[in-house]
Amino acid sequence: MAVFITSLTETLPAGLLPAMSADLRVSESATGQTVTIYAIGTALTAIPLTAATAGWRRKRLLLASVAGFAVANTVTALSATYSVTMAARFVAGVAAGLAWALLAGYARRLAPAHLQGRAIAIAMAGIPVALSLGVPAGTFLGKALSWQTAFLVMTVLTVGLLAWIGVAVPDHPGRRGGDRPAMLSALRVPGVAPVLFVTLVFVLAHTILYTFIATFLDALGMGGSTDLVLLVFGAASLLSIWVVAAHSNRRLRTLTLASVVLIAVAAAVLAVLSGSVAMVYVAVTLWGLGWGGAPTLLQTAVADAGGDEHGDAAQAMLVTLWNVAMATGGIVGGVLLDALGAASFPWSILVLLAPVLAVVLAARTHGFPARRGSAV
Repeated sequence: MAVFITSLTETLPAGLLPAMSADLRVSESATGQTVTIYAIGTALTAIPLTAATAGWRRKRLLLASVAGFAVANTVTALSATYSVTMAARFVAGVAAGLAWALLAGYARRLAPAHLQGRAIAIAMAGIPVALSLGVPAGTFLGKALSWQTAFLVMTVLTVGLLAWIGVAVPDHPGRRGGDRPAMLSALRVPGVAPVLFVTLVFVLAHTILYTFIATFLDALGMGGSTDLVLLVFGAASLLSIWVVAAHSNRRLRTLTLASVVLIAVAAAVLAVLSGSVAMVYVAVTLWGLGWGGAPTLLQTAVADAGGDEHGDAAQAMLVTLWNVAMATGGIVGGVLLDALGAASFPWSILVLLAPVLAVVLAARTHGFPARRGSAV
């Protein structure tokens, strides 16, 4: 549920951009920066917060993170000015940096040794659930009532989560000072750098379109179908993560290549055939199939590359670069929208995916190996 709240807070504005833009009296490209400022907050804090809070007790840290979301989403819902909204979104990003510093590790520690991998998979399922159910539901609420209502519902869910954590979640100690990993040393480990590069550029390509999906659909005359399009994307993402969960142990490289190719094909369809409503839905389905399992694939790849000694540091760097890519995607998308229009988004994805595909193909020994080692 915490992963769901984190992911939904991050992506909810994508389905609400036109309404938020109108009420805040700024352009849609400026409103898209609410995703950018969130990502900046996370990117600036994931690594330092991982180090600074490594000794904190886990339950205290989790409660602090979730409380940050409650405050930020409430302020976002009640704000009538763009500056206050952006400040609240930055705070939400900081809360996310705090959350990603502990969620996977906390889930792992809550489970017995033979179920730790499954515990992480269950916790991380909050990401595709947020995409498949949360964003479409929030978009529907935004249309039926108001975008502010969607954020207030998020606050209600978050307060319920705080109570649930307080009652039901066991506490665990943090790391001792001597056990804290050195962050940048992970970069010297073979395979970590290629995975981080792929993460940065792959997420950038995805974010350029996803942040402005409502605007892109408006340009196609499909603005009234944003919630349905996001539902189709989310359902395909759920199917994708099921396939990845079932086969990533043996086919990590193949699935990563398939993910990149599926999104490239989806972008090509949107670039050339977006005049057909049916082809838009085909493209969105391919996009979801390619994207849904991507977080699991990239987290698994960087964990394998980092190993036991550098895995936590590599994960923190991946989270940081992921959010740098999201922040950059919002900025680049806004520039493209103002300069070239929404039709430029699919072409930009194709350009960015070319080096991603090349690096995955080249990282055959370390990063995305043909055969995975014992670190599974």
